[in-house]
Amino acid sequence: MDKQSLSHCGYLTTTLHEVRLILSCNLNAVCTQSFFSGHRMGKKGRRESETPGRETFDPLPVESKTPATVVLLLNSPEEDILVKACEAIFTFAEKGDENKVCLLGLGALEPLCRIITHSNKLVRRNAFMALGTMATNGDVKNALKKLDAIPSIIKNLSLEEDTVVHEFATLCLASLSVDFVCKVQITDNQGLPPLIQLLSGPEPDVQKNSLEIILNLVQDYQSHLVLHELDLIPPLLELLKSDFPVIQHLVLKTLQKVTTEKGTLAVFREKQGFNKIMDILNNMEFSDLHSEALQVAANCLTDNESIQLIHESGDLNRLMEFLLKPSTPEIQSSAVKCITQVAQNPESHKLLSGQNVEKILVDLLNVADISVKTSACQAVAAMSLHQASKDCFRDLGGIPALVQSLSSDSSILKEAATLALANLTCRNQLNALAVYEAGGHEILVRQLRESSPRMVANSATTLRSMAEQEVIRRSILSHGAMQALVEPLKSTDPQILINATQCLSVLACDNEARVELHRAGGLQLLVNLLHSFNRDVLHSACLAVNVCASDDLTTVEMCKFGALEILQEINQSRNRRSRVSELAMMRLLHSNLSVKYSLTGHLASTDIITSGFYDAGKACSGQRILTLEELSKEPVNQRQPIISINTATEETTDMPEDRQSDPSESDTSIKGDRKSQRKKRKEDKQKDEAQSESVTEKPWSMMDDVSLQILIKEAKESILPLNDERQQFATLARLVSEAMGGAVEMEKLHEFPWMLHLSELKFQLQSNVVPIGLISRGIYCHRALLFKCLADCIGLSCTLVRGEHNRAWNEILLFNQSPFSQHQFSQPRRFIVDLLHQPGSLLAVDSPAALQYQTI
Repeated sequence: MDKQSLSHCGYLTTTLHEVRLILSCNLNAVCTQSFFSGHRMGKKGRRESETPGRETFDPLPVESKTPATVVLLLNSPEEDILVKACEAIFTFAEKGDENKVCLLGLGALEPLCRIITHSNKLVRRNAFMALGTMATNGDVKNALKKLDAIPSIIKNLSLEEDTVVHEFATLCLASLSVDFVCKVQITDNQGLPPLIQLLSGPEPDVQKNSLEIILNLVQDYQSHLVLHELDLIPPLLELLKSDFPVIQHLVLKTLQKVTTEKGTLAVFREKQGFNKIMDILNNMEFSDLHSEALQVAANCLTDNESIQLIHESGDLNRLMEFLLKPSTPEIQSSAVKCITQVAQNPESHKLLSGQNVEKILVDLLNVADISVKTSACQAVAAMSLHQASKDCFRDLGGIPALVQSLSSDSSILKEAATLALANLTCRNQLNALAVYEAGGHEILVRQLRESSPRMVANSATTLRSMAEQEVIRRSILSHGAMQALVEPLKSTDPQILINATQCLSVLACDNEARVELHRAGGLQLLVNLLHSFNRDVLHSACLAVNVCASDDLTTVEMCKFGALEILQEINQSRNRRSRVSELAMMRLLHSNLSVKYSLTGHLASTDIITSGFYDAGKACSGQRILTLEELSKEPVNQRQPIISINTATEETTDMPEDRQSDPSESDTSIKGDRKSQRKKRKEDKQKDEAQSESVTEKPWSMMDDVSLQILIKEAKESILPLNDERQQFATLARLVSEAMGGAVEMEKLHEFPWMLHLSELKFQLQSNVVPIGLISRGIYCHRALLFKCLADCIGLSCTLVRGEHNRAWNEILLFNQSPFSQHQFSQPRRFIVDLLHQPGSLLAVDSPAALQYQTI
């Protein structure tokens, strides 16, 4: 600790109260010596004629070599003591941070904050000198924030106050204004108006400190609006003429911030601000200011009116010269940023193209300096928003240079390069091909795993554009694009999610790609995105689901993850529902007819039932429908059985013997050839099992349905040779009726033992899943399903509709020949096929007979 005496402080006289205070603290007070080093004066004499009073004490000159002594004197009520104590503390604090921290520890800060509001000007001045000097230390600054001194400091910024007070008060605020809470306090206590007034004052130090405070305040956008109302621009422009470079730099940095706000930029334009910036750029003596001046100019170039004025004045050509002539990388980079701003305006873009800017930018892509290359990439990205420049950059060889930048160690450069490539390849397949030929797709796939959000988003966008070409898409997939996309799908950044799902939508049109996505865990992540309340994310996710639902296996997997339930919930919401979400749900249902039938109760004639279909009964909205495998593994219950369709010709090798047997073999309604073929297959199966010694557990597979295969064969042989379509439907209806117990009179339907029969099947199979071919006692719902299945197998067109109370029916469309029509056929008519009461009868839709068949 510096133990030097506090020098250059003048006389320090004390009263009896102060002497007692000093002595009580065991401080080393040396009397009869001057407090100042270098000043010695005797004690003041009194005139002979004066008679000393009993309660007076002669002034006592004191010299102290201990800072604690002077800190204690800050509590003195005497102005002379305060003046000299503050001056001593200022001198002591100026010697270094160690002394400032010492004074802080001795408690100097609180009394100094109190006496800066003293009525005596000299006391205030010296107190501010001490406080401002101490506040430049970090520890002191943190302690000062807790004392709420900002209102008192701001009160002393009036123009009537001493210049020295202004200097050290602003010095104090400059230290405090880097803190957000202090910024708010300065603004709330109306600190900006006096600070702006001080910019026009004569003292450079006050100007510098005030600029630092204002610059710190404008880092937060909310301050921009306040500054605009206080007319900040004129004094700033005036200070550009300052003889002090530090002030000029601070002015330009402040202008760079405030001119991002439209209102302030308009004032800047009205006050001829851009002309003053160009004066700096045209003066080579101010080359150290050129970089910051160009950054202010870049803000001006975001405004259409400013651009027009700049173009008319010829200043745009001057800006172009900064690109062409050799200069420092910093200046060149700032000049390119100006071009970037101009390029974003369609009208201004034409001006730039006329200046051959594309060629200049391609040359800058090959320079060594990273900052210049980064700015050039950003300018290319801006120029590439226009189709003409896209082609120009390709012809000039700019794409290989951008691809090369993707391998840079600079993340900022790589981010700018990916943005440029994203814009270049958007709706431009020739550019996409050029990126592919330069090997860019391989690097872009790797960048999907990068940590930079913008880099990932831009890479996904570029790959999406490139993947529209099949050759490129295959190459992208060969480099592991599906696995790489899994990471972006985990992001919380909306733009990454949007771009990643859009890229996925293009890549997932390939079946192998969907399999890879599922293996990598991407399907689960995609389905999770359907929960998003961001409308754009949800829209993109629905599109991706729609593409991924192109095959049944992927659809089943997405349904396992709850995709259908989520989409049902979305489509029931007024705010979240859209045509895309409805399309995604219908696509899932189209690829999973079992779920579609359970949820909607309707299969169209274009919905073709194939092996693997099952009827799990009517499902409630939002209810998850279990897969056939999951249903087959449930314990046998009392509910109605799940009816399965298996049209496959090969047998299931792991099916138990009891499931191979047909409980309906003794039924006379089943033809002998069906029974004999089932028996033969059973015997062959037993032989195969006897020869097999393997006891390893095999994966689940559907139960074989030999009876259904026989029915399909019989339908083809008996129905396809018929020429009349009406006769074909009637014959098929009778075949279905015969297979499921024959005709049943409506009055005796309650006597038909279908429920007992199905219960017996479940018990014998020890499963809730019953193959439809084993059902020999079926009613409406069973017969309608079998009719639809057989019709689809032989190429007849019909629907399947579920009603209430186990009712179901098939609708067909027939053209009736009309002798009164000029054409061969009249308008088609819809009929319902009777499969139960009068098998083969065709009931006109909406007729009494049809309505009776559909309802109880």
